[in-house]
Amino acid sequence: MTDTPTAPPSQPQEVRIAHSPDSDDAFMFYALTQGLLDVSGLSISHVLQDIESLNQAAFEGRYEITALSFHGYAHLASRYQIMPSGASFGDGYGPLVVSRETLTREDLAGKTIAIPGQLTTAHLALRLWQPEVLTTIVPFDRILDVVASGEASAGVVIHEGQLTFQEQGLQAVVDLGAWWKGDTGLPLPLGCNGIKRELPEDIKRRLCRLLTESIEYGLDHRSEALGYAIRYARGLEDDLARSDKFVGMYVNEWTRSYGEAGKKAVQLLLDRGFESGLLPQHITAEFIEA
Repeated sequence: MTDTPTAPPSQPQEVRIAHSPDSDDAFMFYALTQGLLDVSGLSISHVLQDIESLNQAAFEGRYEITALSFHGYAHLASRYQIMPSGASFGDGYGPLVVSRETLTREDLAGKTIAIPGQLTTAHLALRLWQPEVLTTIVPFDRILDVVASGEASAGVVIHEGQLTFQEQGLQAVVDLGAWWKGDTGLPLPLGCNGIKRELPEDIKRRLCRLLTESIEYGLDHRSEALGYAIRYARGLEDDLARSDKFVGMYVNEWTRSYGEAGKKAVQLLLDRGFESGLLPQHITAEFIEA
């Protein structure tokens, strides 16, 4: 009697999750990356890079799940679909254009503005607001310094700098999220989580459910998740109140689910970007249903 050969154990599905080294993203992914959810059958690794680097890596399809700016997504829709949760919206607030002196929209025409990346939504929103600016790409965590030193006439500030720019003697020219809401009545879509198209459908749906569970865990265990996320709060590490405020700006009910208004806002941003000649083709946003 011969033994029946047994099938070799299946290899776990490798999932590389890439996001920005920011407190809001760390809060969102806390439960998923810290072993608090059932990820059996998956081999999950965690990659931290700034959003422009992630946008560029996405052109290679390097990561199974990656944070993307919506500006970047417009160039990457053939590789990635949008996960149904995990978005960052600025609901009446968003990237700030800051300067040393009082400036108007008209004053900035022809001036050099520091931006955190070519494919950031901050850059797209800036161009929609004032198409005639010149831009220079500066790492997001150096923009306040570049503006304060006079190397650029103004800069578009994202992340924690939105709460700290006045400490360097700078002032706001415009809040692009407030401008967008006043113009459209909708929140400004900033970033999403993209998932690779080529993954098996069952894996994609499971990962979408896990991300939603991770977000809900953080929101339901706020102090615990914030205690983890604050280590990524550049300049706010010792300021729990402001760290909590920043996380709350970008991890909230919009992050749990886009809803119809959120999806409408995403499509409107993509439509306006194309109509203004800022995007190479018209894109219809494609959301995975978990």
